[in-house]
Amino acid sequence: MTRWLSEQEQRTWRSFLTASRLLWDRVERQLQQEAGLPHAYYEILVRLSEAPDRTLRMSKLASTSLSSRSRISHAVARLEEAGWVRRVACPDDRRGQNAQLTEAGMERLRLAAPGHVEEVRSLLFDALTPAQLESLREISEALGAHLSDGEVWPMRPDRAADGG
Repeated sequence: MTRWLSEQEQRTWRSFLTASRLLWDRVERQLQQEAGLPHAYYEILVRLSEAPDRTLRMSKLASTSLSSRSRISHAVARLEEAGWVRRVACPDDRRGQNAQLTEAGMERLRLAAPGHVEEVRSLLFDALTPAQLESLREISEALGAHLSDGEVWPMRPDRAADGG
């Protein structure tokens, strides 16, 4: 039996959909126009910048990005071409590869971050009260935990130090 959405649920769903699409469109547009980066590439650079030795195993990068290994591999290849990331052998597994942020990649991130952060702040944080922000974080964490089969980014604070 179909559990149809109530009028309130339908309104909530549509509001969430509209706000999500508008937010991501604006964030993506800002990064493309000002930094020449798609958000997916920016996210990879950020994750690597926050990892120990600016290095993450490719499989970990894919799983925490909620992306396929082939999609991450393609993105890392493009970032390699730009000189922002390099692949290095995984020391504890000869079959594995790590992605490592280069100094040029870190510099690219340093240049892109201020505009991106200002866009996120103006589009999201400036529009909400502190209580609404707390609710949004709690809702987002609950949805992430409900929808994911594994650990997602941001990682829990007690796991961030070890990269996972």
